[in-house]
Amino acid sequence: MEKFALTLRSRTAVKQYNGYIAYERELAAEILTAIEQKDIAVLSWFNGFGDSLRAILMNVHAYRKGLGFGFTDIAFDKNGWFVRPQFLDYEVVKLGNSERYGEYSEIRIGRGPNGTWSYALRYSYGCEGGGSALSVYDPHFPSRDTALKHALAKLKVMFTGKIGSTDTTNHKQDIILKTLKAIDQQIGGMVQLCLF
Repeated sequence: MEKFALTLRSRTAVKQYNGYIAYERELAAEILTAIEQKDIAVLSWFNGFGDSLRAILMNVHAYRKGLGFGFTDIAFDKNGWFVRPQFLDYEVVKLGNSERYGEYSEIRIGRGPNGTWSYALRYSYGCEGGGSALSVYDPHFPSRDTALKHALAKLKVMFTGKIGSTDTTNHKQDIILKTLKAIDQQIGGMVQLCLF
């Protein structure tokens, strides 16, 4: 397959690309402006992010999201996708008192080079759960404690909403209550540290 490259004649290809979501529309408009202004330098910069219009749009978006955390390196994996930046001071806070998968939840926190922090969750109500890796798409916070407080508050709302669920297959009440207790202990520990 021939490598796609943005040129001054790419207007039709950019306009015909299907599946635009908000960030894709914004980037496509930026590319179309560069085409109209015959800005070869801008088109060349975009071309450095992939060999298809889809890859270019997704990789530029990932790069720019990383800038919000201070990640400036541009690197691609063997398949041409933007390499996920590694957060600094990465930490995993486990909630629950069992190491068996499905019986604990965790908060993953870390900071970017510019000092901006974020978190990601992995949660389990027993059989039902979810989660994600820490990434540049997660919310921004000015400090570790602020990120952790927001994560704990979000989990507390999520788990409190499952108390008394009649879906006993997916929502194990003992796991939900143990996790809520662990969340309260974390919150209490943070309050005690603030007092000293």
